[in-house]
Amino acid sequence: MSFEAICLRPDTLDDPLGDPAVVGPETAHLGRLYTSTPRALLWYQPSPDWPLFVLLIPIATRLSLMANPIFAQLARQWGHQIRFIGVDPERRVFDFRQLLSDSILTRLVETLQQRGTDPTLDVLFAALAQGMLTLLERRRPDWPGHLARQHRLEPQAPDALYDRAGRFPDFLAALRRALRLGVIDLAFYGRALRAIDARELEAEQRIARTLSAHLDATVLRRLDRLGAGRHLGCYNWLLLDARHAAQRAYVLSRLGCFAQFFADTLLAPGAGFTQPVWLGGDLATASATPETGLARIVDSGQDRLLIGSLAQQFCVAENTIRALWRRAPAALGTPPTWQLARILRLLDQLPERVWPSDGPGWERLRGQAGIPA
Repeated sequence: MSFEAICLRPDTLDDPLGDPAVVGPETAHLGRLYTSTPRALLWYQPSPDWPLFVLLIPIATRLSLMANPIFAQLARQWGHQIRFIGVDPERRVFDFRQLLSDSILTRLVETLQQRGTDPTLDVLFAALAQGMLTLLERRRPDWPGHLARQHRLEPQAPDALYDRAGRFPDFLAALRRALRLGVIDLAFYGRALRAIDARELEAEQRIARTLSAHLDATVLRRLDRLGAGRHLGCYNWLLLDARHAAQRAYVLSRLGCFAQFFADTLLAPGAGFTQPVWLGGDLATASATPETGLARIVDSGQDRLLIGSLAQQFCVAENTIRALWRRAPAALGTPPTWQLARILRLLDQLPERVWPSDGPGWERLRGQAGIPA
């Protein structure tokens, strides 16, 4: 097993951002945390079951308090922002963030506290990996329920895996406060934001390349040709059944805005698709008892039946789904299912001739549907 910490590259602004005389005591403290906290922790081949583990971690602004058992709730709240991605030998992607236990979070806090100062850091990394492996081994029957259903691999894509906005909100708030109070000027504030964006993008691209190298290249190429992009839920959906991958990709090419709905519905346990279950200790596939016929209809290649089924599912006219099928608007992206339902209800009330014809128009329609920007 080997491990790696993906950190932000050094920048000329690091020293002033960490200098209380330049940015003020609070901003300097948060600036030092920002530059020293790893963007991600990676373990390569931690076990035969897992070629890759990736932990995407937000900045822990209260690290010293979180290390105290009395403030365990702080660690839990921080842990809600962590993303724990696993890739198995069949190249399926799992999101195990819901399984992170208090003991795992404690080990992670210890690792972050010691990072860069303790020569035995490799011991802490190994202990953290062992804790995650032990946790997953105990929850082995639960693995299929944690197939990744959300997020895209591409940096800066809507609903990207990396959650840049949630990684360091306190640091950005401190910079804005320092600007408002006149501690820093607008030029320094602009330079800081540009440096943050550039370094975050570099780290995200590096993480994306590492993850992509462990995934199925054929499926990724299919997704690159579709409007849904490298959506992890759609990736798993295409990967799980090679016989129907081409048909599923075709449906996504026509209804890319339904990508998250398909991932939520057709990857959910018991949703009525060929899904992973445990057979003799191995992750295999077996036909689940369908609660609806949607999965069978998708794989059947009968477009008319699929359009009718989706119209019934969302309580809209078939012509609304048919028009979306014909237009395949990439500008809609891959909205969550609840947002998609609102968009479809609004489109259902409008004549097709007044539907948006460009990206800004679709953005305005999202606003009319009550969806925040």
